[in-house]
Amino acid sequence: MKIELEAVLPEQIEERSFAIIERELPKDREIDALQKPVIKRVIHTTADFDYLDNLKFSAGAVEKAVEALRNGACIVTDTNMAKAGVHKASLEPFGGTVHCFMADGDVAAEAKRRGCTRAVVCMEKAAQLKKPLIVAVGNAPTALVRLYELIVEGEWKPELVIGVPVGFVNVVQSKELIMQAGVDYIVAAGRKGGSNVAAAICNALIYMAAGER
Repeated sequence: MKIELEAVLPEQIEERSFAIIERELPKDREIDALQKPVIKRVIHTTADFDYLDNLKFSAGAVEKAVEALRNGACIVTDTNMAKAGVHKASLEPFGGTVHCFMADGDVAAEAKRRGCTRAVVCMEKAAQLKKPLIVAVGNAPTALVRLYELIVEGEWKPELVIGVPVGFVNVVQSKELIMQAGVDYIVAAGRKGGSNVAAAICNALIYMAAGER
């Protein structure tokens, strides 16, 4: 069987991919214009059109997050994989940086002492930064649970919570907590998500803030 490959230059692959996504989105469904770039970038990252339904946005979440980034908000991730995937060159002109504390020695020691996950301690450490933050959780539901507790206790209110951990244990429940926490959020309802999804959402927002795409 002969397989026909599409001739595409390397610099055209992403553009071509987004054109395919746009073509395959349902034509009988209206998608919020500001949410659409986020949804499309997640679909581009995962090749999974379920995110058209799975991604949940609090009212005005995209607009507020873009404005926060333009005003220098930083990003905290729960994995170094997500941190590596965030496009820092587009964030830096606004004064923003990306943090992940999972590999910090003090985090590991404290988690061992208390018998909790490092993700829990990471959220507590992030809360001490005392600056505008977008929190992107793509792996650890325990991070979302602790974040929820810090929010309802009045200890911390991030500019946006990106809640997209993947898995089976407490994943769905942790996302539901964040949607009830009284903060702006973008959440992947259900079991799907991942560090790549967290980074994709961050990048969509950064690119919108920068007016790049």
